[in-house]
Order: sequence, then structure tokens, then C-alpha cells
Amino acid sequence: MALQEKLDRFKRQQERCQTTLSGIAASKTTTTTPRFTPAPAASRPPAPAIKFSNDTERLQHINSIRKSPVGAQIKRVIDLLLETRQAFTPEQINEACYVDINSNKAVFDSLRNNPKVHYDGRRFSYKSKHDLKDKNQLLYLIRKFPEGIAVIDLKDSYPSVMEDLQALKASGQVWLLSNFDSQEDIAYPNDPRIQIKVDDDLKQLFREIELPRDMLDVEKDLQKNGMKPATNTAKRRANAQNVASSKPKPKKKKQEISKRTKLTNAHLPELFKN
Repeated sequence: MALQEKLDRFKRQQERCQTTLSGIAASKTTTTTPRFTPAPAASRPPAPAIKFSNDTERLQHINSIRKSPVGAQIKRVIDLLLETRQAFTPEQINEACYVDINSNKAVFDSLRNNPKVHYDGRRFSYKSKHDLKDKNQLLYLIRKFPEGIAVIDLKDSYPSVMEDLQALKASGQVWLLSNFDSQEDIAYPNDPRIQIKVDDDLKQLFREIELPRDMLDVEKDLQKNGMKPATNTAKRRANAQNVASSKPKPKKKKQEISKRTKLTNAHLPELFKN
């Protein structure tokens, strides 16, 4: 009997639980849950269309450089080193001027042995004939050569060397003269402490040269020998004539008759014939 009572009690508990669950389910179906409506998204501008650049011309340019002669590729690299005055690795040279040194042994060896290129085992840099940095070093070098130094050997020393050379010339510290044979400028020091000895034969030859009396002839002879005259006599004379012709001629002042003026009839001789 005790077992039967426990079973009946368990059935009643199950019925109560079932009733409770049914009520909960019914309440959920009758309750309306608000729906979430997302706010309208702000209008965005359409994304720009992706444009893929056509790299064909660039690749063709790179290919033409790498197929060019060894000398042309070396010149391209030396021009880069000269303009930038920086040290470049082979990879940096390839990026800057498209010359692939690592893949071309002939170019690599030629650059390494070029007198205008310095190679420290890793980087390439430009090497000028004279290691100068400023105007003071330039003047110090020129004074070492009383017989003159070619300007072409100084041009690549540093970027502003030609401006400094002209400044030294303007200040009277150096002379720039043209060589008759090579037509190249030679820089000479203008230092009073330097004693230049001239042979007696050269002095005598200089004294025996008879110069034309007219400066026009002097200038013509200089031009025949490839030298530019410092003067222009023809232009100077033409300017002087223009100035003289442009001056107004002074007008003659008319003589006015006054009480002291003596009047005669000498200009009328026919009045005194009789």
C-alpha cells in the first residue's frame, strides 16, 4: 500500500508540472515581442573603381636598359653617382637606374675597376680626381701648381666647384687662361709670394714681337689664334660715333639791331654808282 501511495503522489506532481509548463507556453505565445528595425544606413558614396596601371612601357624601358651595351650601363651608373654624391649598394643602383649589377658580371667588374668609381666591398660611390670639399681647399690645391692646373680636372670635385672657381677669379686670387693647344681653361694661382722665373730667351722673344698699332688689328689677330679679346674696339667706336651724332648742333644766335649798331649800305653797291 505504501508503494501505491507514492506512485499516486508522483503522478499528481507530474500533472502539476505539466499544467505549469502549458501555462508558461501559452503566455509566451500571447505576448507580442517588439521587433527591432535597424535604422536606415547612411548613404555612402560608391567606392571608386580600382584602376590597374599598365606597366608595359616601364618594363620595356627596364628591359632596353639591361640589354644596352656595357658602356652605356656603366655611364648610367656613374651619372647617378656623380649627381647624388652618395654611396649605393647594387640593389639600390638597380632601383634607382634599373642597371642590374649583380646579374651582369661585365658591368660589375668594369665599375669596380673604373677610376671614377670607389668600391668599398659593399657600396659604390663617385671618386673625383681631387678630393675637395670647399673653396678653401680648392684655392690651396691651385696654389700647389704654379704652372697651372686644368679646370677639367677640378669640375667634378664637388657640386659648386665652378661657382667657387669663378669667385676666386673675381677676387683676383686665381687666373683662368685658355690653353692654345687644347682650348681648355687653366687655373693659375695669383699669389705674390710665388716667384715665377721666365727664361731670357722668352723675354727677348716677347720684346721682339711687333704689335699692330690699331686695336682692331690686335683683336683680329687674337681671334685668329683662338683667343677671345677682352675689348671690342669696333663696338666702342660705333657707340662713340652714335653719341657724337646724336648731340644737337648749337644754333647760331641772331644778331639783334640795337642803337649802337652801325648801319651801312655796303651790301648795296649799285646805289653808289653815280
